[in-house]
Amino acid sequence: MPQSFGSLYFHLVFSTKNRMPSIVDDIQPRLFEYMGGILRNQKGRLVAAGGVEDHVHLLVSLSRQASIADTLRDLKSNSSSWVCERFSDQRRFAWQSGYGAFSVSFSAIDSVRTYLANQKEHHAKQTFQDEFIAMLKLHDLEY
Repeated sequence: MPQSFGSLYFHLVFSTKNRMPSIVDDIQPRLFEYMGGILRNQKGRLVAAGGVEDHVHLLVSLSRQASIADTLRDLKSNSSSWVCERFSDQRRFAWQSGYGAFSVSFSAIDSVRTYLANQKEHHAKQTFQDEFIAMLKLHDLEY
């Protein structure tokens, strides 16, 4: 069988610049839809999305040719330009320079999807910083 196959799922996390609460309810669904289009153009797919006013969580499936760094550069750059152009009150919208990218096994997709869907409730109890540090520890990453 000469074909090559890959099942590459990632949980991507990044915040707005200075954690400004810029992703308001009327922007969020349209932003996620736009990010899904960026991923489709790269032969990837947005499986699920969640977040609150100052950060996003994306569950994505990437093509075998995609690199995490290039994908995140394109997602953040194109989506921030789009927000600035589409929403007159968001002319200074920007993303932070860093991100978290965590691999997700196929068997864990449903639990990650549920976690993303419950972000508002989750962040009523835990800050983004505490959540992110917990994710780094869970994946044995030094910070």
